Amino acid sequence: MKIAVIGAGGWGTALAIVLHHNGHHVALWGRDSLLMGLINERRINADYLPGIHLPEPIALTSDLAETLVDVEMVVLAVPSHAMRDTCRKLQSAIGNRQSAIFISVAKGIEADTGLRMSEVIRAAVPGAKIATLSGPSLADEVARGIPTAVVAASEDPSTAALAQQTFFSERFRVYTSADLIGVELGGALKNIVALAAGLCDGLGLGDNSKAALITRGLVEIARLGAALGAQRDTFAGLSGLGDLVVTCTSRRSRNRSVGERLGKGEKIADILASMEMVAEGVRNAKSVHDLARKHNVRTPIVDEVHAIIYQDKSPKQAVKDLMTRDAREEA
Repeated sequence: MKIAVIGAGGWGTALAIVLHHNGHHVALWGRDSLLMGLINERRINADYLPGIHLPEPIALTSDLAETLVDVEMVVLAVPSHAMRDTCRKLQSAIGNRQSAIFISVAKGIEADTGLRMSEVIRAAVPGAKIATLSGPSLADEVARGIPTAVVAASEDPSTAALAQQTFFSERFRVYTSADLIGVELGGALKNIVALAAGLCDGLGLGDNSKAALITRGLVEIARLGAALGAQRDTFAGLSGLGDLVVTCTSRRSRNRSVGERLGKGEKIADILASMEMVAEGVRNAKSVHDLARKHNVRTPIVDEVHAIIYQDKSPKQAVKDLMTRDAREEA
């Protein structure tokens, strides 16, 4: 297939490599022409995947119209807050052609609207065939060919199957799911719990603390997911528990790292100013907090992370408030 990967960050670059090794014709698009020229010259995306060689056949470009000529699949690897604007540009470039499959690999909830990424894509590109790819998949490990398993979800079984077939390899196993809502929510909500897990590390708390945090975080994810129409069983799978575990425990997790720095006393503005890459959980803490309030769902961990980031609450006080809530039955 001819595939355009939109977004030249670590995840987009890693997936471009996977798709190339699967025999597809791949173009990797980034909006910064100078950066894309530098990557093309060195064949290394030093800012996001240092030390990882990009095979020569992968086309590197900042020309969106050129990238989309006769494209059969579009992989959207842009941050969630940039998804709507990116899709509008894609729609303008593609025009009335609706044959391309859109694969979202972004993990987030749109601010203000509370929409999932597939809903944002559908609003910007009416009639598009859409799937979401999610699961425990650190970009550098995927790029280095370390065995990884993910899930492709779509409301249309044939679209999910095509995504599975396109990405599947001996080092990148892909399952399918019909629960698009659950798969998307699992990928978005785990980032907030990962911020909380990092706070545990930054405060010097122990393994007991983090185990409890991950477990109760999964309960909140499933609780909100069910209220929004997801299947609870989905959150025990790769896009739920799987992604939650890797994001909460890996030293390479951006969201966990942001939480750790917050726990050590740094301010969120200073942390974000020092980062090249996006930590989706920071924006999602607000959008998910608002979504939970709208649907009257209890999310105490999300609430405390939101208060730390947006209300300058002390992390130590947040932990105390979580631990001293009214005693209740586990549910």
